[in-house]
Amino acid sequence: MAAAAAAALPGVAEVEIDGDGVFKYVLLRVRAAGGPGKDIVRGHGWAEYHADLYERTAQELAQQGLGCECLGGGRLSHRPEERRIHVYGYSVGFGRADHSVTTEKLKAKYPDYEITWADEGY
Repeated sequence: MAAAAAAALPGVAEVEIDGDGVFKYVLLRVRAAGGPGKDIVRGHGWAEYHADLYERTAQELAQQGLGCECLGGGRLSHRPEERRIHVYGYSVGFGRADHSVTTEKLKAKYPDYEITWADEGY
């Protein structure tokens, strides 16, 4: 099982966010048992709480034999018509994610976007 989980880790998308709008996000560290970790970003408008994002993603990863921990959260403002994403805020339950890490992940997925971050705001 551990070998299958380790093989599944590279297939986990680093970024999954809604196509537009303002919504909560979490920064998660995903691991196969005893193996190295990989940080991923999940952000969706359906989530009322950051914990909703964490719990759904944790369940999906568990089906592949992977575990995860939440490193923090915040908000994303995704404006595809302007090719901009702004990362800001924090999660009351999980604390503030390292927005610089989130920004680098987003830049890799959206290389033609202007991606900014700030610690201000909720």
